[in-house]
Amino acid sequence: MNYTRKDILGRWLHSHEEDSATEMVFRPSTFPFPPSRGRVGFELRANGSYVDRGIGPGDGLLEAEGEWSVENGILTLACHIYPGGRRDLRIISCDTDRLVIEK
Repeated sequence: MNYTRKDILGRWLHSHEEDSATEMVFRPSTFPFPPSRGRVGFELRANGSYVDRGIGPGDGLLEAEGEWSVENGILTLACHIYPGGRRDLRIISCDTDRLVIEK
């Protein structure tokens, strides 16, 4: 399916409890997650910028900014923290409460 920018805007956090062998599940930051020692994720902004959020030292938050785009079901995150400067993620499904990408 071909998703638009509007379909995937927002702050998404990894819901690792829902992952499968082939899929990674992300939920909106407002989702009632069970307790966890931290969650990675990203915020996709309407202006094409995004913030990558990882787990830093001492379970702190580690953030990096970049740009994002979506075309033909591929979410591209461009940021200096990725090898080669970008990461391409194939979207399996997306609705207002759940974003699923291929591992």
